[in-house]
Amino acid sequence: MTFLVTGATGTVGRLVVAELLEAGQRVRALTRNPAKADLPAGVEVVGGDLGDPGTLGRAFDGVVGVHLINFAGDDYAPLQYGEQIVELLAESGVKRVTVLGGRVDGPLESALASSTLEWTLLNPVEFMSNTLKWWADGVRHQGAVREPFGGRLSAMVHERDIAAVAAKVLVEGGHDGRTYTLTGPEALRTTEKIEQLGAAIGKEIAFEELTEAQAREMWAGFGMGQETIEFLIDALGNTPEVGYTVVPTVEEVTGRPARSFAEWARENAKSFR
Repeated sequence: MTFLVTGATGTVGRLVVAELLEAGQRVRALTRNPAKADLPAGVEVVGGDLGDPGTLGRAFDGVVGVHLINFAGDDYAPLQYGEQIVELLAESGVKRVTVLGGRVDGPLESALASSTLEWTLLNPVEFMSNTLKWWADGVRHQGAVREPFGGRLSAMVHERDIAAVAAKVLVEGGHDGRTYTLTGPEALRTTEKIEQLGAAIGKEIAFEELTEAQAREMWAGFGMGQETIEFLIDALGNTPEVGYTVVPTVEEVTGRPARSFAEWARENAKSFR
């Protein structure tokens, strides 16, 4: 059987590829730039863009299952061609689909719900890898994290666990019509994550808690637009209950406990030193 992974060069997509390979499956990877994909040997890399169904060609041919993302482009804009993509999937004989998305259904999810395909929606809460994106430079160069809302709780999920769930669902099936929230094994405050990260790298990390005004100024200095800044203030300052409520989905689907943030920190410690 062959499985297609879209967004195959992304944080989660690469790991879905790895999980499928470890399971002994044939993998085809869809990417906008095959020449820069840098995927493991044995992966069939094809060019295409979910934001332009006309580029998908025969990417779905001979594929049993497909891992989809519900956004397109570098700006993470919502995928607008859900109906066309689902039609292509059905015409190509695809049986099973996973979708990595958020908690708001878009055209893709609606089209799948109306189709005869076996579909499963995966809605992870905050990625542990966001820590690398937001904190690594400050920890390396100033030995500090500067961020608002130090007491904020998050049930962050390891990106490898997201990929493991996707691969398991695609290969084994039995999850048709399900929407899964994915979390780690515990909800941690920002200050607790900093402590665990410091333990992983072997040195204390200072925490400077910013006011909302200071955070806005800092993010604007990073080149963020006003809409993004306001989204972050709301998401971090008013994290919804689903974002800090631990659920056992990872273990229920994969048969192994979800990885902790302490594990993630040890795995990625060199990026913060």
